[in-house]
Amino acid sequence: DENGDILWNMSEDGDNLAKPREVDFSVIFPTEEAALQFAVHLLRNDQKVSFSPYEEHDELPWQVQAHPVLVPTHENITGYESQLEQDAAPFGGRNDGWGCFAQD
Repeated sequence: DENGDILWNMSEDGDNLAKPREVDFSVIFPTEEAALQFAVHLLRNDQKVSFSPYEEHDELPWQVQAHPVLVPTHENITGYESQLEQDAAPFGGRNDGWGCFAQD
């Protein structure tokens, strides 16, 4: 799947996937209010978040990023994405990918 492909490419590029790091997960929303409500939900669950306009999608123009620190395994990435998807659905949110910096 896509997460497996990304992790494979990271490993092939020399990233030490055994090292924990901050991973940025993006979720996009139809309204500023929905995005802010979701951000507050994450904050209440002790998550680090950021919030911004999102210009790449006309129908979902607001973005919340969650920034957990984790080891980037397939299980961790997919599990966190699934939880975000479930939590964002009542607010009209949709996952929009993830990223992180490589570790030596």
